[in-house]
This record gives sequence, C-alpha cells and structure tokens, in this order.
Amino acid sequence: MQELPVVVIGAGPVGLAAAANLIARRMAVKVCEAGESVGANIRDWGHVRLFSPWEFNVDPASRKLLEAAGWAEPDKRGYPTGHELVDRYLAPLAGTAELAPVIEYGARVIAIGRRGIDKVVSRDRELHPFQLVIRDRDGGTRRVLARAVIDASGTWTTPNPAGAGGMPVDGEQALAERIAYGIPDVLNRDRDTYAGRTTLVLGAGHSAANVLLDLVELAEQDAATKAVWVTRGRDLSRVYGGGANDQLAGRGDLGTRLRQVVDSGRIELVRGFALAGIRKEDGRLLVNGETSEGGRTVGPVDRIVACTGQRPDLSLTRELRVELDPWLESTRMLGPMIDPNLHSCGSVPPHGHRELSHHEPGFYAVGIKSYGRAPTFLMLTGFEQVRSVVAAIAGDMVAADDVKLVLPETGVCTTAPAGAAACCGGPAPDPVAACCADDARAKADAQDGCGCPAKLPEPVTASSCCGKVA
Repeated sequence: MQELPVVVIGAGPVGLAAAANLIARRMAVKVCEAGESVGANIRDWGHVRLFSPWEFNVDPASRKLLEAAGWAEPDKRGYPTGHELVDRYLAPLAGTAELAPVIEYGARVIAIGRRGIDKVVSRDRELHPFQLVIRDRDGGTRRVLARAVIDASGTWTTPNPAGAGGMPVDGEQALAERIAYGIPDVLNRDRDTYAGRTTLVLGAGHSAANVLLDLVELAEQDAATKAVWVTRGRDLSRVYGGGANDQLAGRGDLGTRLRQVVDSGRIELVRGFALAGIRKEDGRLLVNGETSEGGRTVGPVDRIVACTGQRPDLSLTRELRVELDPWLESTRMLGPMIDPNLHSCGSVPPHGHRELSHHEPGFYAVGIKSYGRAPTFLMLTGFEQVRSVVAAIAGDMVAADDVKLVLPETGVCTTAPAGAAACCGGPAPDPVAACCADDARAKADAQDGCGCPAKLPEPVTASSCCGKVA
C-alpha cells in the first residue's frame, strides 16, 4: 500500500493544490483529469471575473512550487477572470517539473472501489488498495490502484435541472438545445445565440447575476435583446448581497449592480415562481410554473439559461462506504456547517480531514464536491481542506488537526440564530466569528443542544471554539 500513489481526481485549483501538498511531503501522486487541459471546467466560464482577488486564489504549497520555477505572482489585489486564473496560475503550476509528469489528461474516472472486495466486506478492508476504473480518450477502460483517493472532480458537469422539484420538468429534455446550464459567454463566444433575442434566466445566485448583467450590456449594443429573470424564492437579499459591507468587494459590487438594473426596469423580474414545464409554441418557448397566487405562464422567450446550481456525481462512489448529508449530499459532517437553511453569512467553521472523512479509510471528497449542493464554497476553503487531508494521509496528525480557516463574510444574513445560545445555526457572537465546529458535530450526531461549551474558556483560542479568534 505504501508504494502505491495517492490518486487525485481533477486538475482544477483544489486538485492541483492537493497534488502540490503531496509532493511537498514527498509522496507519490497521480492526477487524473477528464479534460484535455488543466482547469478544463473553468475554461467553460473563463469569461467570468471572480469576486475573490488573487490573494484568496493561490494555494500556499502551489506557490512554493511556482516560485521555485521563477513564477511572478499576480497583484494580490487584482480580480482574475476564469481564463486568467488558468493562464496565469493553473497552467504554469501544471507545467512545473514536479507536477507535469504526474498529470494525465483525457483520463475520466468512472468508478472507485477496493480491489478484491465489494462494499459489504468489512474485514481487513483498509488493507485492500483502492481500484479506480478510468475511461480513456478512445473509450477503452483500465484500472489504477491507489493507497488513498482525493476526489476534487467538482460538480460543474452535473448541473441541477431547471425544474423546481429537483427533476427535469416536462419539455426540459426535449427542448434541451434551447436551454443552457451555467454561465454562457453572452458577450463573446455565444453572442450570436443571445443577441436580439429574449432570454429567461432562472436562479438567484451569483451565476444568474453574471448572466443577467451580461445580457443588459448586450442590450445596450442590440436593443432587441431582452432579459427576464425568474427566481423560485422571493427573498433576493443573498444575491443582492451586503454591498459595501461584503468583505469581498467584487462580490458586493456584483449584487449592487444587479439591484440597480432591476430597479431601473431593464430586467423583468418574476419572483416566487416554481418552474413546472416548458413548451414550444410558434417557434418560441412558454414556461409554466406555480406561484402563491396559482399557476402562471411566463413568455414567450427564445432561450433559457438555468443557473440552478450543481450537484455531485454520486455514481463514482457507489462501491465505497461514503456518508453524505441527506439533503445537501455534502460530506455528512459538513452539512450543518454549510446548510443554507440554517445560515448564510459566508462564515464556515474551520474543517479538515476529520469533517471530510467517511467510513471508507483513505477516501476524501474535497473542494466544491465536498459541499454537495450547497452554494457557498470558496477556493480558499478547498486549499485548507487538502492541506489537512494530505497531512492525515501522511500520518502527521498534529498538522492535520491544526486547521485554520478565516473566510470573508458576505455582509448579509438571511437567517437568524436558532435561539440565544452561542453557536446554533447562525453567525456566532464575538469573540468567535464563525459557528462552532462542535455545534455542527453535535447536530450531525442528532444530539440535543448546540454542542458548544456553555461558557467560552479564557483566553479564547482557535482550538477551544474552532473559529476565528477576534
């Protein structure tokens, strides 16, 4: 087992950070990337400018490899586009002498198990190496053995359907050529598809905000271009954000600009609309849905952009003993920490290998995939996740447990603490600015109470409440 590599699935920012941390610990590593180049999924939305600056987008272990190769780090205060993130960071990182030989492109992992035993067998399970089934470019399959697996494959290629019930609605699959999922490049690559047409944008997150603002800009160049914004909920405070109170200026500015164009009437807004069906009539699309006042039809429109988030591909791990949050499909321990039903302020308790572990020793889902369907992931979170996970695989439990995570808050909260106790499902009071990890563990184990100490110890430390120390 010790002679086998740790296999990392995905050559995005978090996957490469995992590989860089493994190399720093002189451990054998193999990176399997389904795309034909590094950051393949990011290229799909490469025109979008991130709302986090460079200082939050570079992994420390990766920086060391790059600096040794003579890399000039971008201005930490600048905001890269997706293409710039790949060109100025990920591509140089993947090209370093240490990483280039261990990355294999066009290698899609389609299943993971244990060699010689199935999911049911318990005896000596940890002594059987992992076995990954890989589909190559030519369609053939082969098997690779690993001592541990770090799944950083993300969720971009498995979008949620447009239907409010989590399943495709009537007409969605039949009219798939008129529906885009994610963030199309309205102003450049996909301009001819949207110019002079009416587009319905579904969703109330940052992806929808980017598409809507691009459509407004396109309408300034082509007056026949129109945008209709449809949201399932009525409260838009999360996407509008905290403005100047947001600790990420780019994120706050995105919401402020969106609110301004909606208030000006340049976007038609339909709130509280649960999409139930799509039909074609006279060459255009009519969208049926349910509102609190009853049924309603929106349209006609020419195109639909579904910015309804993504979900993890659970088929990879059917033969592994994974434990997931029952509604978020995140790692089980993370569920209460990131559940948008409980809190939405942008703060996430520090978490590492323990919160990311499963009943399958040596397997970890990291990055946005570890969040399942939750929408609040930042790259900075993934970098600290893989640092802890790699330390645990290496047996350095002191480093693995020394998890530190301070995230910039949104400046807006759409839910309130569930009671007067310190850390129950909302932003914790000073001197801790993130919910207690003990609280999340208690909730995950169905224990009564918050799970946090009744009185914070003096002095407060990161280990005592697992949050940001004031």
